[in-house]
Amino acid sequence: MSELARPKYEYIALDIARRIVQGEFQEGERLYGRSELAGLYNVSPETIRRAVSLLQDMGVVFAEQGRGIIIKSRQAAFSYVDRFNEKDTLESLRNELSEILKARRQLDERLKSILIKIFEYASRLRNINAYNPVEVRVSESSPAAGKTISELKFWENTGATIIAVRRGEELFLSPGPHFRIKAGDFLVLVGKEYILEKTEAFLNRK
Repeated sequence: MSELARPKYEYIALDIARRIVQGEFQEGERLYGRSELAGLYNVSPETIRRAVSLLQDMGVVFAEQGRGIIIKSRQAAFSYVDRFNEKDTLESLRNELSEILKARRQLDERLKSILIKIFEYASRLRNINAYNPVEVRVSESSPAAGKTISELKFWENTGATIIAVRRGEELFLSPGPHFRIKAGDFLVLVGKEYILEKTEAFLNRK
């Protein structure tokens, strides 16, 4: 919780405690009178009364007949300030967690939407042979090794479209016409039902 969000009397009590911690007021010294504090913080005497009462409850000050409000304990003031710092930190962590959870919910919704689309596309692909992908390996003796897709006139000779090339740990998506095929590559293809047989024959021709 920010200081501006606190009740005024609580903010005033915290400010006085901080000033004690910083050495502006010493133990045993007289604090300003209630009227002076009301003028200093531009609040009503009742607000000051509540602030002083809070500091008394925390053991920071005490009221003495004839002297007014006396600083009792700098350590108590430090503990009071520290407690509010911890409260602020906790509130900050709660707010951060709330933002993370909100972002996670939004991400979950996006993931859900994407998964639904993937399932829909997968369902369609199962019913369309032309888009069922197949994988063909380029052998070491293949005449296609070392040539580009354009040089091979791959689609013209096989009727297949190369959508990816798997080379060891690497995956090349949508390779262009100047992509050079190497021995050991796995070509991921889409096309008609006969593309696997036709492509294997083309890649391994003598």
